[in-house]
Amino acid sequence: MLHDQTPHQAPEEQPDLGLHDPLAESFPATREGRFLFWIALVFSVFQIATAAHIVDFASQIVRAFHVGFLMLLTFPLIALVRNAGPAMKGVAWIVGGLGVLVAFYQWYEYTELLMRAGDPLERDIVMGVIALATVFAAAWVIMGPALPIISGAFLAYCLFGEYLPAPFDHRGYDFAQVIDHMAYGTEGIYGIPIFVSSSFIFLFILFGAFLEKAGMIQLFTDVSLGLVGHKRGGAAKVSVISSGLMGTISGSGVANVVTTGQFTIPLMKKFGYRSAFAGGVESTASMGGQLMPPVMGAVAFIMAETLGVEYYEVVQAAIIPAVLYFASAFWMVHLEAGKHNLVGLPKDQLPSPMKALKQQWFLVLPLLMLIYLLFSGYTPLFAGTVGLALTVLLILGGSIALGLPAGVIRLMFWIGLGVVAAAFLQFGIMVILAAVLALIAWNALSKGGRETLVICRDALAEGAKTALPVGVACAVVGIIIGTMTLTGAANTFGQFIVSVGQESLFLSLVLTMITCIVLGMGIPTIPNYIITSSIAGPALLELGVPLIVSHMFVFYFGILADLTPPVALACFAAAPIAKENGLKISMEAIKVAAAGFVIPFMAVYTPALMLQDGGALASEIGYVPAVIYIVAKTTLAIGLWGAAVIGFLGGPLGWPLRALGMAAAFTLVASLPLTDEIGFALAAVFAFLAYRQMRAGMEAA
Repeated sequence: MLHDQTPHQAPEEQPDLGLHDPLAESFPATREGRFLFWIALVFSVFQIATAAHIVDFASQIVRAFHVGFLMLLTFPLIALVRNAGPAMKGVAWIVGGLGVLVAFYQWYEYTELLMRAGDPLERDIVMGVIALATVFAAAWVIMGPALPIISGAFLAYCLFGEYLPAPFDHRGYDFAQVIDHMAYGTEGIYGIPIFVSSSFIFLFILFGAFLEKAGMIQLFTDVSLGLVGHKRGGAAKVSVISSGLMGTISGSGVANVVTTGQFTIPLMKKFGYRSAFAGGVESTASMGGQLMPPVMGAVAFIMAETLGVEYYEVVQAAIIPAVLYFASAFWMVHLEAGKHNLVGLPKDQLPSPMKALKQQWFLVLPLLMLIYLLFSGYTPLFAGTVGLALTVLLILGGSIALGLPAGVIRLMFWIGLGVVAAAFLQFGIMVILAAVLALIAWNALSKGGRETLVICRDALAEGAKTALPVGVACAVVGIIIGTMTLTGAANTFGQFIVSVGQESLFLSLVLTMITCIVLGMGIPTIPNYIITSSIAGPALLELGVPLIVSHMFVFYFGILADLTPPVALACFAAAPIAKENGLKISMEAIKVAAAGFVIPFMAVYTPALMLQDGGALASEIGYVPAVIYIVAKTTLAIGLWGAAVIGFLGGPLGWPLRALGMAAAFTLVASLPLTDEIGFALAAVFAFLAYRQMRAGMEAA
């Protein structure tokens, strides 16, 4: 029932992840490593206790302790993983301890800090400087220099921006005011990003960690293999589907690459796909997993919190583009397989999807419950807590059920557990927590049960470790948000975009896209979204782009930054698995991810693509017809682009036909007067010529 390893994993294919994920290795089996393991376990328990309101702290204190745990774990763990010398390890523990000291200071002085807000004491300034320094240092060691340098530039702007020429200058702020704003209250490092990290994101990372330990990756892989493994180019289609499914529970595209890619990339290469294309498909599909509800790389929760809208509204906007993104990737690999005549795997060697679901159907229940709660108006915090608790119930209950006689007794046990789980709707989360404690006690009495408890314990620690890069990024990016709220810096850039947009909305969108991709180079999706949405989001809104569409626009290009040269983080993570140059993989990924570049632009001109009101088309022909029309048009544009890029549609396509297909796809995207009519006409000509060429090829054969 329980799987602690990634399925079908070949040990000889293990990549060196040091440059991409310094925390990829598990806790080292040393005394120091075990100590850090237990700190991570306490971190997870603390977060669960505060989420379930077993421990009730003020939000500010929860945020402070969250950052304190991040600091305490990050520095010693990085030093340990990188085999630093004793002196550097000592420094790492000291700096981590300073981070904890800041958290305890915020807790001890909580009321007094509120009373003297805006008028800090000297010791407040000292502790504030320590808080900022440790957060910057943590971001540097865990993610490299890009994000700390950008955040540092914003902090420097707060301190010295008054000396810049107009319109870039501000009125000036003294050192104490800047430190007070950034290190205390809810505007700087303890702002919305760290609030979302300490409440929603951490829980959903734990949720994914437990599902992985329970065998969800195995289930996703078996279902994907059984459904499409035998089709033309089935190996790559398995990658697209399994990565998309993995994205529903994973909060990191790069983690998705190195998890599912261990199996899918060698499989694609084995069946004839080029190394660069195999890596590109996996990178594209894995990053696309962050577009797929319900988790969406945790950005959905930050977006909902930032915009002040319900979570389901964000998912509503994301669902059609996400499906189109994966349909596009599926289409591209289908055409590539046809071009090189790549057959699928023998059907008799593939797992049965129905058998896989029958054996492990219960793993889907927490995910379904999570989706139900999120769409029923419950807060993400409550939904994540319940989803995690149900997953733990299933893991612990499954271990006990295996020790019971098959038949009526086992059935009655599952029915009883189901009734207890359902009782939370009437009596609250405490019912589930009581059931979890009872199952823990029961499991502790048997050998198999104790092994299950060890797996759960490890999932708690691994989940906390996985949350470190995201949490640290959320803390340091809060400085950028704090700069915006203190100085109003976003207005300057926003006014520039608006001035460009008054001449050409398309140019302002291109400018925003370039900004998102440049800022996203080497920066995780969450901080990239926060930065770009705070800078460009208001400007797009002023140009008439609906609120959610403007934020989804920058979110999409923040994700695509991880596929775009020269940094292309996801592609370089796939490189050692594919044994290919990361830049070559990146070029292939851009082709496969073409839909990701097209969809945001089409949604701006026709918001119905994201199920939003507004736009000329909806007012002209009605909302529902507009949705149907734009989805059909986008699908056609994606189909044309795929055939043109791959150079195949039932047979090889020459460059004249490929150029015609590209022109047709571009005019369908442009949304200018008459471009749709021209696009459909060009598409019809393309289809006729491609069909005639295909018939001629068949007759010649």
